[in-house]
Amino acid sequence: MSIKYTEDHEWIKLEGDTAATEGAIAVVGITHHAQDALGDVVFVDLPEVGKTFAQKDIAGVVESVKAAADVYMPISGTITEVNEALRNDPSLANTDPLGQGWFFKVKLSAPAEVDALLDETGYHQFTAG
Repeated sequence: MSIKYTEDHEWIKLEGDTAATEGAIAVVGITHHAQDALGDVVFVDLPEVGKTFAQKDIAGVVESVKAAADVYMPISGTITEVNEALRNDPSLANTDPLGQGWFFKVKLSAPAEVDALLDETGYHQFTAG
């Protein structure tokens, strides 16, 4: 699966080459567009491992020198891991938002929700205006 995007500027990517099935693990972070709009990220509040969220629930907060923004769950599921490196160095959200700056991993509970997310072309069209 390629990366999918939300209109709230989160990205999601399934680990490995797995399909979007119940129990699959996906990595979630904020997009380049989001970190550009926020500016220098200085703090992240990550969700608790084991906590279950519905799609569009607020799962965390990212704070920058300019503003604070909620991080929304792109899909329903349970948090399996958080990025402690990001908690210790929030600037990773700026320097490598699609790599080392990931926020958390989630076990999918409603895999069909992935199909409704934007692909890269759709996301770029959405952010272009």
